[in-house]
Amino acid sequence: MRTGFLYDPACLAHDTGQGHPERPARLSTAMAYLQAQPWFGDLHNVGGRPAGREWIEAVHQPDYIDRVAAACGRGERVIDSPDVAVSEQSHDIALLACGGALALADKVAGGEVDNAFAMMRPPGHHAERATAMGFCLYNNVAVAARYLQRKHGLDKILILDWDVHHGNGTQHAFSEDPSVFYASLHQYPYYPGTGAASEEGEGRGRGATLNCPMAAGATDADYELAFRESILPAMDEFAPQMILLSAGFDAHRDDPLAAVELSAEFFHWMTLRVMECADQHCGGKILSLLEGGYSLTALPLCIGAHLQTLSGVRQ
Repeated sequence: MRTGFLYDPACLAHDTGQGHPERPARLSTAMAYLQAQPWFGDLHNVGGRPAGREWIEAVHQPDYIDRVAAACGRGERVIDSPDVAVSEQSHDIALLACGGALALADKVAGGEVDNAFAMMRPPGHHAERATAMGFCLYNNVAVAARYLQRKHGLDKILILDWDVHHGNGTQHAFSEDPSVFYASLHQYPYYPGTGAASEEGEGRGRGATLNCPMAAGATDADYELAFRESILPAMDEFAPQMILLSAGFDAHRDDPLAAVELSAEFFHWMTLRVMECADQHCGGKILSLLEGGYSLTALPLCIGAHLQTLSGVRQ
């Protein structure tokens, strides 16, 4: 199994300020843990690049991109909502995080690796077409999906989002598009307030959105049931040409920002199920992008379980 891995320490320069949960230590702590694992050296390290503006504009309005760049350039500390903290370098780092997803997309689509994981920040799945939300500036996974369609000619992309918060921006980006299937498990009701089971897409895209709201206190067993009864059958029916993961790890029981009770080991279980689906439908092609996860003790363990499984070590 060839697993691509992308991490750039430049993303630590996205300064969200003291006390902000989406802080650089998330990744520096996780990286220190990963480097100590015996299997880490077998991953295929991939270099990143900033995303070209034309790819960001596939998802976001041009005047929004201008506004984010200008706000960061002026040294503003927040944009659009108090939780989206920024600094002078944040726009450049957001382009780098998004571009990292595209670099890995090239490797997976081109067959150079079987699957890949980008451990970058800021996250992206809350970012709307013209609004920053939930720590997110640009919607990395949505941009990657459009890139795969337009650059690599893929017709059917599936995005599975297991971050504990619903990916409102991703859902809205494709709500009328039947070529991108969006499936999400998330604590509900909770931030950002979207993701009810009744939200199934609109117009031609109706039926290409699947929301599995999970109650506070949901456990591994509850998530397994949702996978077996809803997520996996829908993935098989859609038969994607590539699977993209919004891989948030804030559904872990120790995460400070939510109340779902998953174990680190369950991220191994979910990853295996996704790999089985990918093997059946798309030659194993999976592109996984880090979203949330805010416990400095749990996040490294969850990322480790996910990466170790993707690389074929844990079978």
